[in-house]
Amino acid sequence: MSRISAIEALEILDSRGNPTVRVMITLENGIRARASVPSGASTGEREAIELRDGDPQRYAGKGVLKAVANVREKIAPELIGLDVYQQVEIDRLMIAMDGTPNKANLGANAILGVSMAVARAAAQNAGLPLYHYLGGPGCRRLPIPCMNIINGGEHADNSVDFQEYMAVPLGAPNFREGLRYVAETFHVLKGLLKKQNMATSVGDEGGFAPNLPSNEAAMDIIIEAIEKAGYRPGEDIAIALDSAASSFVGDQPGLYDLQKSGGGSKSSDEMIALAEEWCKKYPIVLWEDPLSENDWEGFRKFTERLGDKIEVVGDDLFVTNTKYIAQGIREKSANSVLIKLNQIGSVTETIGAVAMCREAGWRYFISHRSGETEDDFLADFAVAMDGGHLKTGSASRSERIAKYNRLLEIEAELGGAATYFWKYDWEK
Repeated sequence: MSRISAIEALEILDSRGNPTVRVMITLENGIRARASVPSGASTGEREAIELRDGDPQRYAGKGVLKAVANVREKIAPELIGLDVYQQVEIDRLMIAMDGTPNKANLGANAILGVSMAVARAAAQNAGLPLYHYLGGPGCRRLPIPCMNIINGGEHADNSVDFQEYMAVPLGAPNFREGLRYVAETFHVLKGLLKKQNMATSVGDEGGFAPNLPSNEAAMDIIIEAIEKAGYRPGEDIAIALDSAASSFVGDQPGLYDLQKSGGGSKSSDEMIALAEEWCKKYPIVLWEDPLSENDWEGFRKFTERLGDKIEVVGDDLFVTNTKYIAQGIREKSANSVLIKLNQIGSVTETIGAVAMCREAGWRYFISHRSGETEDDFLADFAVAMDGGHLKTGSASRSERIAKYNRLLEIEAELGGAATYFWKYDWEK
């Protein structure tokens, strides 16, 4: 009764109003599960391919009818009749059917939609919440919500080069209080921006997108918001950053053009010096993609200088791919990996990337995408993977709030067994 009897797919819209894929799986016993695939705006060049139609007459070429057809006509006939508990084999079969290193034939959006729906159907059939099905009976740690409160870069039309400024409630006693800490800070920040006659419109991930005089001005107003909300910077709430530096890399390797903020051009070494200065001045605990995806030597230097003080996260550098994570481990390019399901394109491969980080003693940072849906798969996945921290947007936009609300449900389900902390003792 746990065998797959039907697989369907639809073209739906993501949070930016662009098409994406939704997959529905039905089992022989009538259980039905669905999953919706997120989509990124700031994407690494080595990411798995998100198959788009390229038809200018539909959605400016961004339609996904080809990916939907691949689910219905190519993937479904091969998987119907298989046991839904065979997650690894099902993912392996789809990857083999595609036959490319980046899922260019079937599309990572087609493969991932099926992979996620399979996991959810299996969990429902087993009578387990998804986090327990994927993580086992011992998973109980809620992630610290690294809440995006100021957007810049590719995620906002403003004067800020760096893509995300996040508030991190390290000092909260549990998830629900941590979420309250940063949600309150978010609302105080809105008041501060209004008082200065700055825009309080939000970017793709729900953070405010004001025009500020500099990248550092964003840090200063966040510190002010934390304090005015009644919290202690660095003790109750720290700061995490995502530069997404590949989005402002210059024409020459190792040269960065901070043109949005008027910050001029900087070399890798100058970017590292800036980071060192900020880490002395501000309570920064994590810095994602401080340099570009091809600046491996710059990443190594950055980690050598700051890796014992903060979490240095590679996103575009590694694209949730064990090939590049292994290279980073060998070259000591970072000490943490951003984990995005749609960067690699299957649940099994994503879990494999997490396992490689664990083996190396690295951290891993579970993440949403800028183009999200109301699907809350990511919340369960974050608990299952026991990474300790998650980014899934701000305290606005329902596609972000859906993940936070699911985590509140999970915490309530776990009751007194739930835990909440930044690092295990052996990581400190």
